[in-house]
Amino acid sequence: MAAAAREENGDTMSLFTRMPKIDHLLVVAAIGVAEKRTSGEIRVVIARRLAADPVAAARNEFERLGMTRTRQRNGVLIYLAPRSRTFAVIGDTAIHDRCGGPFWRDLAAAMTGHFQRGDFTGGLVHGINRAGALLAEHFPRTAGDQDELPNKVEETD
Repeated sequence: MAAAAREENGDTMSLFTRMPKIDHLLVVAAIGVAEKRTSGEIRVVIARRLAADPVAAARNEFERLGMTRTRQRNGVLIYLAPRSRTFAVIGDTAIHDRCGGPFWRDLAAAMTGHFQRGDFTGGLVHGINRAGALLAEHFPRTAGDQDELPNKVEETD
């Protein structure tokens, strides 16, 4: 249901050297494009607080945002915690049942590469695009589908 990445002690390259610059408009546009092909929901949260366990923090945000209340239980959350130098990608039960742990780990690894280069917008867009493709494969959009959750970058303290 989740994958997380964290900077290890002794690494010479930090995932986050400061609060990353993220182009919210590009990220929201990517969410909109991805969700046009699927009934799934994608959200992004950027947390300003420390997150010792990014997966647990992401799960809390998943609940807080109402992502467990989607009709098909097919939401994906990308949770970024720059102060902790961590992030997590988690999916609800229906999507996780179809893709399993390897998908989440591969996605987190690909996003880590972007983040290490300082390309936070690119990393988020990459994650959104890959999650959107997976959602479209397993949960294609059908007539009458409605966007159940807002398409925006949520920032929390």
